Amino acid sequence: MRQIILDTETTGIDPLQGHRLIEVGCLEMVNRRLTGRVFHHYVNPEREVEAEAIAVHGITNEFLVDKPLFASIADEFLMFIRGAELIIHNAPFDVGFIDHEFRLLKRGMPTVAEICGVLDTLVMARARHPGQKNNLDALARRYGADQRDRTYHGALLDAEILADVYLAMTGGQVGLALGSEEAGRGDKGRAEGIRRLAAGRMPLPVIRADAMEVERHEARLRALDKAAGGQCLWRRTESGGA
Repeated sequence: MRQIILDTETTGIDPLQGHRLIEVGCLEMVNRRLTGRVFHHYVNPEREVEAEAIAVHGITNEFLVDKPLFASIADEFLMFIRGAELIIHNAPFDVGFIDHEFRLLKRGMPTVAEICGVLDTLVMARARHPGQKNNLDALARRYGADQRDRTYHGALLDAEILADVYLAMTGGQVGLALGSEEAGRGDKGRAEGIRRLAAGRMPLPVIRADAMEVERHEARLRALDKAAGGQCLWRRTESGGA
């Protein structure tokens, strides 16, 4: 399964009032593993960014002056997301702006719904945590994904946080791939890959976690255990369970 974790920043809140995209950040994930492929661009919106928006994301009009127009990145962006499932927090907002930008090109560009599936993590979070705050900041704290500097929001930063939150909400990351060849050959291939990586290397030093790292680990486990209704597998493993 190919999924794209996506977030945007804008000049304001409503494209119907002429507001535009100013940043697009996307991370590719295949079979619940981040591949390292990223699409990230700042965009000159050809209009002023509202002061209220700048207070949220910190992206100024002066910073955007020499950035490319959306028209110059549209085809690359379309190729990056086409056929994937988009994972977006409050999807109508981002999808509305993307569709608006495509319409402005007047080139017969498709709508997002015509080329992608869309999974809205806000809808998912509200179903899992009714009556609680479910914005991205609240979810990041709840799932222990809030260790990054959040002085300002940014599309790529929020996509990274959303990836952590999504994986935690849906059961955690399933494991590390050592490359497409090993991943396609199952456990035997992964074991061979590990042996190749280890061959000829000096023994790795053992670095013990300090008190702060242990506490962060515990906080993450508590969050996972709460989200899993007391069924966190890590807790069962640490206590000697199956």
